[in-house]
Amino acid sequence: MRIGIVNDMVTATEALRRIVATAPEHQVVWTAVNGAEAVRMCAADLPDLVLMDLIMPEMDGVEATRRIMAETPCPILIVTSSVEDQAARVFAAMGHGALDAIDTPALGSADPQWAARPLLAKIRALNGLTGGVRPAEGRQTAPRRRSGAPLIAIGASAGGPAALAMILETLPRDFPAAIAIVQHIDERFAAGMAGWLAMHSAVPVRIAAEGAVPQAGTALLAGTSDHMVAKAGGRLGYTQRPAEAIYRPSIDVFFDSLCAHWSGEIVGVLLTGMGSDGARGLKALRDAGHHTIAQDRATSAVYGMPKAAAALSAAVEILPLDGIAPALAGLFAQGHRKGGSRWTC
Repeated sequence: MRIGIVNDMVTATEALRRIVATAPEHQVVWTAVNGAEAVRMCAADLPDLVLMDLIMPEMDGVEATRRIMAETPCPILIVTSSVEDQAARVFAAMGHGALDAIDTPALGSADPQWAARPLLAKIRALNGLTGGVRPAEGRQTAPRRRSGAPLIAIGASAGGPAALAMILETLPRDFPAAIAIVQHIDERFAAGMAGWLAMHSAVPVRIAAEGAVPQAGTALLAGTSDHMVAKAGGRLGYTQRPAEAIYRPSIDVFFDSLCAHWSGEIVGVLLTGMGSDGARGLKALRDAGHHTIAQDRATSAVYGMPKAAAALSAAVEILPLDGIAPALAGLFAQGHRKGGSRWTC
């Protein structure tokens, strides 16, 4: 990968440069000392990945991320001194399209190679996010009668935190369906994101524990790097398989598990994100007779996953972000799906 580094500290920039140099498949193509310079460098020489610090003079990493994703989109990984301490800024940057966040490797570590491993692993993982859309697999499943509780299943990636916050704050407080969310995020930051979303949400937001039963009017967020799945008895849980999945937790794996194990009505929603995770699973939900929604191009911070869903004809509706919550509320208020059989909430 061709990598750009954005950091106002010379020692941190040099440390990151040395870490990147340990992997022969990567190279540092430029460095920038603030967000404004990073915006200019991306316009002049777009890299495959930007390692973006958050706190810098002239223009911080949040605004730089917003500008880059609006003008010359490319993958951005937030690399900052403490992701936990900068949680609000991290989620703001992810809302503008940053893919993930990680602490800056310890500069004075006694074992520099060990300290560099998490960052190199994160770069390898992000390198796989630009793959093409896999074709739909398997046979179509005939719609069947729904007897269990209704569930809104939402998948999101880059740009997802802000999109999720808008949807959750717009839903009515007495929303009559359960909500389950898979957001691509490191498990260390999942609890912080659940708390951040809860501050913006009209309904309670919690991490989904193993064996959790989704409840109407409550949102459960996948909380580990294992895949969240539906299990027998209307419960949620986690599994490591498939171990080779690039996306962790995987939206496709979650949607597929719902097709297999959720007895109630499902509305599948696929939001902004890079890559194609969730597109095939959304198609499986539609083929099984469920209502499906994808975010439109104009309001997606990164039009990757929703675009992949549109290419597979996986979405019954393609909607702007501000239209998704009203559409969900309308579906349940009407007591039926557009173009489908009646169901009760």
